[in-house]
Amino acid sequence: MRILQLTPGTGDFLCGSCLRDNSLVMGLRDRGHDALIAPLYLPFAMEDGSVDAARPGEIEPTIHMGGINVFLQQKLGLFRWLPRVLHDRLDSPRLLRWAAGHSKMTETPGLGALTLSMLRGEEGRQRAEVARLVEWARELPRPDVLLLSNVMLIGLARELKAALGCPVVCTMQGEAPFLEALDDGHRERCWATLAERARDVDGFLAVSQYTADLMSSRMEVDPAKVQVVWNGGDLEGIAPDPGRRDPERPAIGYLARMCRDKGIEALVEGFLHLKERHPRARLVAAGVVLNEDRELLQRLEQRVAGAGWAADVELLGPVTREQKIDLLQRVDVLSVPAVYGESFGLYLPEAWAAGLPVVQPRHGGFTELVEHTGAGVLYEPGDPEALAGALGDLLDDPLRRSALGEQGRAAAAEDFTRERMAERVEAALGQVLESAAG
Repeated sequence: MRILQLTPGTGDFLCGSCLRDNSLVMGLRDRGHDALIAPLYLPFAMEDGSVDAARPGEIEPTIHMGGINVFLQQKLGLFRWLPRVLHDRLDSPRLLRWAAGHSKMTETPGLGALTLSMLRGEEGRQRAEVARLVEWARELPRPDVLLLSNVMLIGLARELKAALGCPVVCTMQGEAPFLEALDDGHRERCWATLAERARDVDGFLAVSQYTADLMSSRMEVDPAKVQVVWNGGDLEGIAPDPGRRDPERPAIGYLARMCRDKGIEALVEGFLHLKERHPRARLVAAGVVLNEDRELLQRLEQRVAGAGWAADVELLGPVTREQKIDLLQRVDVLSVPAVYGESFGLYLPEAWAAGLPVVQPRHGGFTELVEHTGAGVLYEPGDPEALAGALGDLLDDPLRRSALGEQGRAAAAEDFTRERMAERVEAALGQVLESAAG
């Protein structure tokens, strides 16, 4: 198959969706498909610090629908009529990275109007950007299928499908929390627009059954059009190294964006409760820190210091791939207690590949994944004492911890590799193409 994948970039920080989509394209190419991934809005950020994929040709070099152009065309009608050469300059990767690093990208207040406009595609204020994307896509060899990274791109489906004459498949990855956080005036209008635009899509891939059920209900999509394909990732080089763990000072690990929604605040509170039972326990946390996260991290550092445990807590911020593997090899348990219904969480397969059990709240995709693998413990969300109890029970039982870790290693190798994800996506796309041809 010839496959075109469109994925929003993040500019200057690592994003699980970007890593997942890049792994998918690499896996599809390994299986003999002609797959190309093209960045929208902002450049990609890779774990090795580059803006390119591991092999030439996998990432299209041009940034399409650059974030500055998209924003300005929303706010100022004049910018919709600028000469093309000026639009191209605003799509400079260097400029886009600078803009990403100096903005608060994930705060939803005020984004309702822009979100609705983007979902409306050629009917929104960014219609000129949509037309430019379509013009570029027409110049490519015709793909057999177009893959959209998430449902927030669904406004592109109608025009691209008409121009390319191929089926469109859209991934459901975890858009619901963002949409639910929009202001009251735009939230339901966005959901209604998604339901309307979903008719332009031939099939959906959901990263978990939880996501499939939630999104098909909210978007009024026939569940028969949704196939569940768990995420996979690049697990090469991630393996246990028990000699690096300190049995006298066990460590809890965290590997996600350092923000409240992903659970860093909940984990710190749980850890402070855990210290009453395990005074020698440590916490090692790492992940992306955006501008809007810095105030919270300062408060957490003060909280830990005020409790007298500053020496036992490492809040590392962003890490390289090598540093991530180092973290996974020197902690005993991983916990990312997201406060919302997380759709998947690539940190789970990474922990399992390193032989670590996980402790996760019983909601979202966590329930499905932990129950399938048997490689962790679920606790009732929103209860720091319950989190501390689950962590403490595992620290008290090295044999159980080891057994759960071994189950995780087996599950990671079986279900969550890049190769396994690509195989499942290949099968799902084949079904969509067969249905479209029939």
